[in-house]
Amino acid sequence: MLMPFSPSLNTLTLTNITTHIILSNRNSSIFPKMLSSASPPPSLPLLPIQEHPLIPRLESCKSMDQLKQIHSHTIKTGFLANPIVQNRIISFCCTHENGDMNYAYQVFDEIPKPGNFVWNTMIKGYSRIDSHRNGILLYLDMLKSDVKPDNYTFPFLLKGFKRDVALEFGKELHCHAVKFGFESNLFVQNGLISMYSLCGEIYMARGIFDMCCKDDVVTWNVMFSGYNRVKQYDETKKLFSEMERKPVLPTSVTIVLVLSACSKLKDLEVGKRLHRYVTGSKIEPNLILENALIDMYAACGEMDVALDTFKIMKKRDVISWTTIVMGFANKGQVDLARDYFDQMPERDSVSWTAMIDGYLRVNRFKEALTLFREMQTLEIKPDEFTMVSILTACAHLGALELGEWIKTYIDKNKVKNDTFVGNALVDMYFKCGNVEKARRVFSEMPRIDKYSWTAMIVGLANNGHGEEALELFSRMLRASIMPDDVTYVGVLCACTHTGLVDEGRKFFASMTTQHGIEPNVAHYGCMVDLLGRAGHLKEALEVIKNMPMKPNSIVWGALLGACRVHRDAEMAELAAKQIIELDPDNGAVYVLLCNIYAACNRWDGLHQVRKLMSDRGIKKIPGCSLIEMNGAVNEFVAGDQSHPQTKEIYTKLDEMTSDLKLAGYFPDISEVFLDIAEEDKESTVYRHSEKLAMAFGLINSGPGVTIRIVKNLRMCVDCHRVAKLVSKLYDRQVIVRDKTRFHHFRWGSCSCNDYW
Repeated sequence: MLMPFSPSLNTLTLTNITTHIILSNRNSSIFPKMLSSASPPPSLPLLPIQEHPLIPRLESCKSMDQLKQIHSHTIKTGFLANPIVQNRIISFCCTHENGDMNYAYQVFDEIPKPGNFVWNTMIKGYSRIDSHRNGILLYLDMLKSDVKPDNYTFPFLLKGFKRDVALEFGKELHCHAVKFGFESNLFVQNGLISMYSLCGEIYMARGIFDMCCKDDVVTWNVMFSGYNRVKQYDETKKLFSEMERKPVLPTSVTIVLVLSACSKLKDLEVGKRLHRYVTGSKIEPNLILENALIDMYAACGEMDVALDTFKIMKKRDVISWTTIVMGFANKGQVDLARDYFDQMPERDSVSWTAMIDGYLRVNRFKEALTLFREMQTLEIKPDEFTMVSILTACAHLGALELGEWIKTYIDKNKVKNDTFVGNALVDMYFKCGNVEKARRVFSEMPRIDKYSWTAMIVGLANNGHGEEALELFSRMLRASIMPDDVTYVGVLCACTHTGLVDEGRKFFASMTTQHGIEPNVAHYGCMVDLLGRAGHLKEALEVIKNMPMKPNSIVWGALLGACRVHRDAEMAELAAKQIIELDPDNGAVYVLLCNIYAACNRWDGLHQVRKLMSDRGIKKIPGCSLIEMNGAVNEFVAGDQSHPQTKEIYTKLDEMTSDLKLAGYFPDISEVFLDIAEEDKESTVYRHSEKLAMAFGLINSGPGVTIRIVKNLRMCVDCHRVAKLVSKLYDRQVIVRDKTRFHHFRWGSCSCNDYW
């Protein structure tokens, strides 16, 4: 026998709840006033209660208004005192969808000595309306009235518990069930398994399950549900295999629960085995079951089978359609997902969020924002998941204005502002270059987790606040929050962007010695970047050679980038050769190597690489810059003339160039690898996308407004110099997020200290 607690009646103290929760409605006007004083007329002839015409009327009652009329009539005719009438009135109030528990209690309160049936019915009624604390108080009154619980009391008490109630009262109710001898009652056992699962104490739930006879499929289903609730999907799958060996025949509920676990595990083999229960006519299909099948196949990437199942369904709902949309979106087939999304007869916030997430998955952020605006036009209320998705799109586009609007919307409309939303806000502010607001959101979050700390560390590092990032990491450790591999990527990036080589070496070593985290390829890439940027190219190469895993193109790319900074053409050739072998279509590598050759005046090498590019059909990735203005994201490519304000932009660019030259600027054409005339080289750097975006920003914003730009490639030397001068001459803060980091230009200097 499992007896984890002392079965003392006094353990259920419930001191934090007062009886007025139940009694507060005792004097409600909905109760007939004659109840307390009326008595049956003595001369009125009484029929046997079973034959009285009021009984069928009570059984066919449809609403509280009808019930009140019948109730009043029973009082007038003297039949209210009969237990059958009282039971039927209370039963309607407690179990009917139109029932009223306040009214039920007032009838109940006038019964001198209620029996078990009435007490249990009242407890069941409070469970039905999720008023479990009232049910527990009523149970205490029942004990005080010397009425002992029976087989129905504890199942009704435990049914439908929410997590907070389960945590507060569950164990004490378990004690009572043991004391009164109901620990072997199947329905009580099922209720206790569910209760412990809600509390997260799955081992206790399994302990009770193991004591059960296991002949009832409902018990298995409750245990499956418990494992799914705590995300132990492997245990659900193993338990199902045990159930098949028993054997106990599954129900449609069983199949749905185990399919859900297969979906999370992407276990196609077991999923197909479950499907055979349906196709073999052992289980009658229904909408919920068919939706679970579609979800399992979609999660496993089997969209052909998911679609076949979807097409033969006799009835579909919004979940069916959304699952198909999400399945195609997760496979990257976002246009096909959009086709089904547009065909949906009904769409809810989950459907819209699934489609928005599909666009995010393939980096089509502007389309995600367009879809969100359409959602707003149709007055579909977004939830916290939608907010996280839109904040992610804003972060990638650098759309701070829209991100700020989302923050206001969350506050104004009381959207659930949980840790996920808070983390997304922190990430958005950092990726838009607003460090101060990211700090503020983090400090105001009611609960922060490991991902909150990591977002702050990475964000501070990328925005040039490396030392603050490392201090925050120390605070994280003092708060006993265990870092993970992503946290350490942020820490090493902080060292990289601030040139803290010795500190980086120490942190890299402490990953394993202090926290047992084995460095992965990303950490080695950070170390190569750290050492390479600091000029330790040979040590960086040794790190690559001694890696326990094969270096990827990103690791070699870090070394190639360092060779560009320090103009080491020989090592650059070595790194580039490795990258081209790993990723022969990576156009950025060829261009970077050409830049290095151009900077080192190695024109023969440059021509060879250009010929190789031509032979292989490799094209240079065009530079692209985004800038948000008045809630709209504007996009520029190098030499762009498609923007509606092109004429004004180039006029402003000419004006900027004149102003900058008066301040001592001259174009840096060292990285222009084309063998063309000098004036053409100047023209090439003059039309870079960042400069077009800066000119656009100066035209369309007032004095003192920060200009924020997102660049798809690394900033070139010339654009970096121009941005510094623009920030000084026009008294503007210019923030540029390039492929590797942020550059905060203010008063003629950059936060990177020219270390990029």
